[in-house]
Amino acid sequence: MTRVTVIPVVMILSFFQRKTLFSTSLTSGQLDVVDALGLRNVLWITKHESRVVLSWNNNLTKEETEKYTVKYILSYKFFNTTHERKERLQEKKKIIRLELYSGFNAKVKTQVFVKETEDVIKESGWTEFTYKAPPVYIRNLSCIIYNISFFNCTWHIKAEAPEDIQIFFSYRHIGKDFECQKYIKNARKKNIGCHMKEIYFQSSRKINLNITVRDLRNNSRGPSYYKAFIPQTIEKLNPPINVSISLENRSIKVRWKPPPTVGSASNKCFLYQVKITDRKIVDVTAETYEYPFHKPSKKCAAQVRVKKEICIRNKIWSEWSEPVFIHDEQTVDVMLLSLTLFCLLIFLGGLLICACRRYRCLEVITMPVPHPSDNIKTWLAADETHHQKQMSEMHSEITLGIPEENGDENVQHRCLKESGLEDL
Repeated sequence: MTRVTVIPVVMILSFFQRKTLFSTSLTSGQLDVVDALGLRNVLWITKHESRVVLSWNNNLTKEETEKYTVKYILSYKFFNTTHERKERLQEKKKIIRLELYSGFNAKVKTQVFVKETEDVIKESGWTEFTYKAPPVYIRNLSCIIYNISFFNCTWHIKAEAPEDIQIFFSYRHIGKDFECQKYIKNARKKNIGCHMKEIYFQSSRKINLNITVRDLRNNSRGPSYYKAFIPQTIEKLNPPINVSISLENRSIKVRWKPPPTVGSASNKCFLYQVKITDRKIVDVTAETYEYPFHKPSKKCAAQVRVKKEICIRNKIWSEWSEPVFIHDEQTVDVMLLSLTLFCLLIFLGGLLICACRRYRCLEVITMPVPHPSDNIKTWLAADETHHQKQMSEMHSEITLGIPEENGDENVQHRCLKESGLEDL
């Protein structure tokens, strides 16, 4: 029994030892072959208006390329930046868009793999390359879409830019070119921005900016700068609409609807922030927010803002919505309060009518005015007659007095005539 058990174990160990030796021999042979290849890379560029095509090649033959899997590691970094971009490629070229960078440093190395196992058996050293682009005279380029059809871009002109240059702006979208409608200028009459309106975008198509520098002295064209955006990534949404707040089951509930947008209006695309008095700002993906409200303040306000985060990343938040208010627990529904006041007025009115009937208040108010008696009529008539008599006597005295005055004047005139003094 013991011999029968030992023999198979020895045979298995012998099999694995032979397989290991065979694999080591194969790998050693591959390394020897690859070592003989002497991997070397050569880099060059092809310049286009909006991009630079970085290409490279190695000294592998066609048979060697078919025998092994060959890949390339590319690492590059733009001037005046710290972020290094690294990619593994199978093609021997890379399109690099300069945008507003004045050049880059790049390096490439080749890796050779075993086709069956994808194990690296050889790699070359780094081959470096530096590309210096024409000078860039602008910085801080920023663009934004708002109110669905408004488009703004702004930039700064560097201090080292020549005095006689001017910046011109245009963009290309859905196969059409659009010139700037209205330039924004600084104190030196230099274009530092562009404002456009009634522009409509397709969310799936890029906006390709073209910023051209011209020398005004000789009207020559200088360098051009290019940058591309997906419309939804630069869209500033309007605040959420139909924002409302209510007190339900000792909890505050805020509801709203998403605003219009250039791209997808799916509920899954929006990220909201809710701000409530004396509470921290919270992120919400739904169109409602609720939290317990045990000790409310005297007055509570809620506001909401929005951006796109899920479908596509956008860093621009909308403005906050107009605040909506709710009071504390003592606040009741307006309709209920109106109904209560109406019922109270009806009750008080009925009570007042009953009291007036009980104490005959209405009879006193509606009692007719009595007619004057005959004695009063006789007295009034006698008084009127006496008054008329007095007025007649006064009139007679005035009439008699006037002739007397005229008579005196006649007597005086006659005396003067008799005495002969009239002629004097």
